[in-house]
Amino acid sequence: MQLDDHAMKELMLAGEYHLANGELLSEEVRRAQLLLEEYNRSSVLEGERRRQICEELFGEFGEGAYLRPPFYCNYGYQTKIGARSFANFGVIFLDVGQITIGEDVLLGSYSQLLAAGHTIEPESRRAKWGYGKPITIGDNVWLGAGSIVGPGVTIGENAVIGANSVVMKDIPANVVAVGAPARVIRTIEPGEDRPIDIAS
Repeated sequence: MQLDDHAMKELMLAGEYHLANGELLSEEVRRAQLLLEEYNRSSVLEGERRRQICEELFGEFGEGAYLRPPFYCNYGYQTKIGARSFANFGVIFLDVGQITIGEDVLLGSYSQLLAAGHTIEPESRRAKWGYGKPITIGDNVWLGAGSIVGPGVTIGENAVIGANSVVMKDIPANVVAVGAPARVIRTIEPGEDRPIDIAS
């Protein structure tokens, strides 16, 4: 039985395999792209309009949150960004699955949150079946420049992820993790305050 556009969207929202080439999801992607185009070509003097675009684009956009253009996403409404969080240049939100970013999060330049995947079965992949799994970034996480976070991953509060790390499994709170794949290298002690040069 062929599924209609609304059924495909429900499958997407449920994290199930779906096709995103129907008119409904395609129109939602076009809507996001138009907002992204406006944001990414806007002037630094247009702060109020930038804020309006983010509030229209994202599922939630907290007070004091800011994204340096350019940034990119699929749908926008699948991403929630907490208060005072900051994304540096070139961040990607592949939000087929829901992306939840806590408060006071730092996303380094060109970091990627990839809440999406495809089947490894060749014929299904050729037909463009895909799925989403949620990504959750806890409060006060620092995600280093060029880092990649895969589908289904949770990073606990206060964690620091080293630059160019590839995070494909959950990372607990209050740790430093680096590498590809990312591995915990130490715990962050209460009150610790010293420079760390792995996550610019």
